[in-house]
Amino acid sequence: MNIVVLVKQTFDTEEKIVVRGGQVSSEGVKLIVNPYDEYALEEALRIRERAGGGGISITAVACGPEQSAEALRTALAMGADEAIRIEIGSEDDSAAVAAAVAAVIQPLAPDLVLAGLFAVDTGSGSVALQVAQRLGLPHVSAAVKLDLAGGTLVAERDAEGDAVTVEVPLPALVTAQQGLNEPRYPSLPGIMKAKRKPLRVVNRSELAGLGVDTPSPKAVRATVDAAAARAAGKRIAGDPAVQAAELVRLLHDEAKVL
Repeated sequence: MNIVVLVKQTFDTEEKIVVRGGQVSSEGVKLIVNPYDEYALEEALRIRERAGGGGISITAVACGPEQSAEALRTALAMGADEAIRIEIGSEDDSAAVAAAVAAVIQPLAPDLVLAGLFAVDTGSGSVALQVAQRLGLPHVSAAVKLDLAGGTLVAERDAEGDAVTVEVPLPALVTAQQGLNEPRYPSLPGIMKAKRKPLRVVNRSELAGLGVDTPSPKAVRATVDAAAARAAGKRIAGDPAVQAAELVRLLHDEAKVL
């Protein structure tokens, strides 16, 4: 069984993000594996463990510049068998990324493709959906539980707070929601082994050989602006009647909305 996990390197959203010149500054920013992609990778590892470890190959795939190899090395340290980094030069364009990823993983004949529900840096979650469409795979989004039985996948997915159980044939593509599992930390032996595991780079000329030309971007990020500072709020004291009267006065006299 071949499992492909789509991985993206993102900045750590727990850190302070600085916007300079209409772009997020990368200076001093800590880069991590997209947390939702970690859920996807952890689930692939657990599927292999439940199967006894044999006969299941896990390939981590990322689309990005040379520094994104760090995310793939983390995936290898967690337990992936091999990794592929794809260079296209337009990682902000989800259509271009999906076209490249689909072309690269199609020859692997994956039985299951796993990805995060969305990327925390952009809030976008369209790449995996486009990959599923390009490969003609059934797709299950926001999975919080997965079970494999023969050639069938049964998933419980988060549907805006409700749980929906769906069944699809393999091969299939699934995106992971928070709560699917608790990702492991790479072990020291895993980190050492990762240095010896294969990490292949697919450049633009190789993509052209797979029938993927450098496309005209369908989406271009023009600028990024920090949220405007807001005035401090006010706390109204007193009993409910006093609070209501004061709120009406403020809305009328200061906010000018009444």
